[in-house]
Amino acid sequence: MTIALRPASSTTSAIPEVLRRYRLAISLMFLIAGMTIGTWTARIPTIQHNIKMADGKLSICLLLLAAGGLVGMRAAGRLIDRHGSTTVMVLPSLGLGGALLLAGHAPTWTTLAAALLAFGILHGTLNVAMNAAAVSCQSAYGRPIMTSFHALFSIGGVAGALLSAACAHLGLSVADAFAAAAVMSTAAAGWSIHRLIPAPVSTPSDQGSDSTAAADPVQRRPRTRILLLGLLAFSALISEGAAADWASTYLTRLGATPAMAATAYAAFAASMTLGRLVGDRLTAAVAPAALLRGCGLIGGGGLALGLLGGTPVTAIAGFACLGAGLSCVVPLLYSTAGSLDPARPGAALSRVAALGYLGYVTGPAIIGGAAVHIGLGNALFILPVLATLLVVVAPVVHRSRGRHHRTGTLRGHKAPVPAVGDDMTPPDRLTRTSESTTDHIDHQVLELEGALR
Repeated sequence: MTIALRPASSTTSAIPEVLRRYRLAISLMFLIAGMTIGTWTARIPTIQHNIKMADGKLSICLLLLAAGGLVGMRAAGRLIDRHGSTTVMVLPSLGLGGALLLAGHAPTWTTLAAALLAFGILHGTLNVAMNAAAVSCQSAYGRPIMTSFHALFSIGGVAGALLSAACAHLGLSVADAFAAAAVMSTAAAGWSIHRLIPAPVSTPSDQGSDSTAAADPVQRRPRTRILLLGLLAFSALISEGAAADWASTYLTRLGATPAMAATAYAAFAASMTLGRLVGDRLTAAVAPAALLRGCGLIGGGGLALGLLGGTPVTAIAGFACLGAGLSCVVPLLYSTAGSLDPARPGAALSRVAALGYLGYVTGPAIIGGAAVHIGLGNALFILPVLATLLVVVAPVVHRSRGRHHRTGTLRGHKAPVPAVGDDMTPPDRLTRTSESTTDHIDHQVLELEGALR
């Protein structure tokens, strides 16, 4: 007999409680990652002034921060596949606050550089681990929730910046502000760690049992897919980094007042956050490839029209469109990468995340270098061009292992965990030809509850 596979919340009352705690724990990890980086970024000018660093030395410090992030991301992939995302999240989530505190107390630019290198490694490791855990949580939920995690990262970044601003307004030092952020992030990490559960993973026997997947030519070219996903992440995060560094400057050159110029990035960040808050519903309602194309058209087309308008108002609207268009892109790409091989989610995810991060840290330099030769207004048209890649290469997120409704396991348990496929219909419309689905889910609930005790 054919029965509907309903979301966990409608199957048994125990699943929502267990998974909600797991989801909340991962959500706090995203919040921690966003808050710590936001706290640091907001006080860069003050730190430079206090240590009396020249721009060249500050550039070296920022370069080491970026290099540490890349090292952490690449190392995280192997660690996750060997030990699981839950284990890998523990050390960096607890250590981020300490590294931030060291940066706040650094007496010289060399000690600051060392602290930022450590901060970058920890932040990069946590970035990949928490996204891998988010993919597993999404699979257990049986519906898209990835974008909401990234919304919390954005909210955390704003909260960190506001915390730094508030401390500065009260006359507190950078060290005091960073100490407050360190205490909050470490406390949140400690609370979350006790509520993390083993992530659902697939067994080799499960993977080998799917002859359809084995025959799928797309699945036989995983490196090509990873490269394409990384290319899209690189392109999207170039735009995000460039908007952060050049939006306000561009408006100033259009004749905007300083207050109005500051609203350009604010509009970008706000629209991205709002887009992520509704992104899960969009992901559930729209096929991922179509959603990715829509994101490219809204972001690229909106920014192009805003730049062509040539006024501060149209430019602000253009950057707002860019933020809305990019809001769902990275969650879609990371979700696809993490589900390519459920038995080894870290390998693909770390590569895609590292390429994306490389785009974020090089984006401002790419636009700045082009602006020297063709002017800033013309250089910003690079971003709409990159957005067209999202439209052209969108089919890369069209299919995934979740398409075959592959079952997962919860470490030693054979209960099926619904994977979120990139072109699956909403969970309440999925069907399984099985009479034992409810029994399997009940077993999974017992396993999850046992892990939380």
